Order: sequence, then C-alpha cells, then structure tokens
Amino acid sequence: MESLGLFQFRIIVIIFFITARLYYIIEDKDMRNAILHSVSRRLFSKENKSLFLELVRTDFKLRYQGSFIGYAWSLLKPLLLFVILYIVFVYFLKVGRDIEHYPVYLLLGIVMWNFFTEMTVQSLGSIVGRGDLIRKIKIPRWMIVLATSASASINLFFSLLVVFIFMAVNGVPVTLAGVGMLLLYVAITYVFALGISFLLSALYVRFRDVSYIWEIVLQAGFYATPIIYPLQMVKNVFIEKILILNPLALVIQGARHDLINSEQTLSFATLWGSRPVMIVVSLSIIVIFIVVGIAYFKKQSRYFAENI
Repeated sequence: MESLGLFQFRIIVIIFFITARLYYIIEDKDMRNAILHSVSRRLFSKENKSLFLELVRTDFKLRYQGSFIGYAWSLLKPLLLFVILYIVFVYFLKVGRDIEHYPVYLLLGIVMWNFFTEMTVQSLGSIVGRGDLIRKIKIPRWMIVLATSASASINLFFSLLVVFIFMAVNGVPVTLAGVGMLLLYVAITYVFALGISFLLSALYVRFRDVSYIWEIVLQAGFYATPIIYPLQMVKNVFIEKILILNPLALVIQGARHDLINSEQTLSFATLWGSRPVMIVVSLSIIVIFIVVGIAYFKKQSRYFAENI
C-alpha cells in the first residue's frame, strides 16, 4: 500500500491540474487578472481597505439592529440550537451517548455548519441589499461579498470561544496542534463558502427564486452532513460514499478528530486510506465552486446596477 504522503502529493497534483484547466477556460481577461493582480494591488489599497472596513462594520451593525440583546445573538444562536438538538437526539432518540465528549462534539459541528450557512445566506442577498450603493458610487462589487463573509467570520470567532469553554468544562485538553488544524479546516470552509457566495449573490440579482432553492438545499444538507451523528454510523457503503463527497463532511469530521481527539470520529488519514477517490472528488468540488463562482460573479457584475 502506498504511503499517505504519496497519496497527499497526488491530491495536490490533481487539484492543481483541475484549477489550471478551469483557470484557462475563463475567457474574461479581467477575471484571470483579478485572481492574481486585484487581490494584491486593489484589495489592499488604502482606499479599498477603508471602504472594506466600513462595509464590514455597517454589515455587522445592521445585522443586529433593532434586536433587544444585539450582538449576543452571535453566541446564543448556536447555543440554543445545541440545547434543542442535544435534548432531542440524546434523551429521546438515544444518539451520541456512546460518543466521548459528545456535547463538545455536537457544538463544534453546529458552529462549523452555522458558519457556512450564515456566510452563504447573508452573501446571497448582499448585492441586492447594497443596490442603492452600487448605483450611486463606483465600488468593487466583490468587496460587498467579502465584507459579508468577514461579518460571518467575526461571529465564528465568538462561537469558537464558546466551543473552547465547553472543552474546558468537559475536560477536553486544548492543544496547539489541534487549534492549528481547526484553523486549517475553517479556512477550507471559508474558501468553499466564498465560492458559493459569489455564485449565489450573482444569481440572486437575476433569479430571486435562488433564495428559496438554497434554503431547501441547506435544510437537506444539515441532515446529510455528519453534524449530529458520526460518519461511521452510516452502515450503507453507497450512502457513506455520497456523504464523503460533501466537503463539509470532511471538514467537520477532521476538525472533531484533531481538536477533540475523538476516537469515534474518522480522521482525514483514515478516510483517505479507505476512500481516496471520494476525497479527491470532494476537494475538487471546492476548487470548482471557487473558480466558477468568481468567474460567473465577475461576468455578471457589470450588469448589477441595471438588473437590481
């Protein structure tokens, strides 16, 4: 059997090949240059940096405007969902009782899923919501989506603090390696969600039905992702393979294994050893969404002002 290192090398080669192919398929010269030039020169210019920070501040402030407890909802939302799911699945359906540190196990899955959901849902209507601003001033359209994603990242930061508190209460040691791997999984989730966010926000400008479709997809995705249950509970091999195709399944499984050191959670290395093809396809899905999402967004952005 080939070593894990060789397998990982092949993953990198395959993903690089897919990215390169998709990159050169894009005919829009400005789009190709945006990936390499815009990020380094335009995104971090003094003017754009000030505008970006103002968009983030405004977005985060408006999200809780009129709420009695305001920013506290960023902490209460995942906690309340956790309490409901814990009571229903542990005490009534008897799920998770044999999983070590299940409260932390469940909360981490909810927090990661909420980050993905919040980022995509809020970004979906971000361009339409900033329609007046787009018509009045010349503003990089992509900056609006990035600002929304930054607001979701701020909420994730506070939610993860709650996870670490739960770990301390449940006697789960926090290691530097575990935190480092968690940040890696968060970054992967962010990239995946960002690609979907660019795609959805551009589609929503023309097709308002997208929001209803995405809501249904998220509801189905919540139960199709091993958030409440571990992946090894799925006994049907075919269904297990389908679930592994979901990038969020890999992210949540990996984050739980590396941060909580849960023996009941399959590690990335274990999944790679048994389902290498599924892993490659899953990681390729992330690459496809980020490249296609940015490309479609760039192509449609010139028509945003007239279509909103």
